[in-house]
Amino acid sequence: MEDCIFCKIIKGEIPSKTVYEDEDCKAFCDVNPQAPVHVLVVPKKHVQSLAKAADDEKLLGKLMRTCALVAESLGLADGYRVVTNVGENGCQSVLHLHLHVLGGKKLSERMS
Repeated sequence: MEDCIFCKIIKGEIPSKTVYEDEDCKAFCDVNPQAPVHVLVVPKKHVQSLAKAADDEKLLGKLMRTCALVAESLGLADGYRVVTNVGENGCQSVLHLHLHVLGGKKLSERMS
């Protein structure tokens, strides 16, 4: 997608602090962190959201495994949260599937 900020980050057109990358996905630090550790894990293939990824179970599994690898590499052994937002009411700010890996402190038990 031409105007997708995450596609531009994946292509190297916009700089990011990459923490992990392979042929299918990239993980980089969020520019507006909501926790001491806040990394975004995105597929290199443009997929709008989790709702639009129903026929790509292999990619979804890879993204989840990547979240665990990133958390381990960043020392989040005490725990972390993985979140994805879907659509306007879910507060999805970028229309490219992305998973937030949050940790580095005790997170709120509230999810809303």
